[in-house]
Amino acid sequence: MLGSLAAIWGFSGIALLFGSAIYRLSQISWQMFGQPLSAYHWVALVFSLVFMGFSEGYRGFQCGFSPRVAARIHYLSQHVTPLRLLLAPLFCMGFFHVQRKRQIITICLTLGIIVLVQLVHLLAQPWRGIVDAGVVLGLVWGIVSLAVFTLQAFFSSDFRHSPETP
Repeated sequence: MLGSLAAIWGFSGIALLFGSAIYRLSQISWQMFGQPLSAYHWVALVFSLVFMGFSEGYRGFQCGFSPRVAARIHYLSQHVTPLRLLLAPLFCMGFFHVQRKRQIITICLTLGIIVLVQLVHLLAQPWRGIVDAGVVLGLVWGIVSLAVFTLQAFFSSDFRHSPETP
C-alpha cells in the first residue's frame, strides 16, 4: 500500500511540476501573438519548436529522463521508506539514493536549467515567447513520455531500464 502511494506521489509530483511550468510558459508564449511577427520571427519559432522538440523532448526526456524516472518509480513502489515516501518526486528524479555520477549530473543539470530560465526572463517579447514555446513542447513531450514509460515499467515484462540505485 505505501509503495503504491509513494509511486503515485512520485509520478504526480513530477507531473505537477512540469504541468505548472507548461501552464506558466504557455501563457507567456501566447503573448508573442499580440505583436506583429516578421518572417524571421516565424522562422525562429519553427526552429525553436523543432530544436526543443528534438533536444529536450526526444533526446532529453524520451531517451534519458523518462525511462530512468519510470524505473525509479517502479523501484520505489517495491522499496519504499518513510523518507522516500515523503520526498518521492525528488527520489524519482534522482536527487538522492542514486549512483554518485547520476546525482552530480542531476544537480548540475538542475542548476543549469535554473540559470537558463533566468537568462530567458531577460528576453523581450516575441523572443521570450518563441523560446518558451519550444520549452512547452519539450515539457509536454516529457510528461507524455514519462507516462508511457511508467505504464511500461509496471505492466510490461520486458522493461529493462535501470533505476540507477547504488
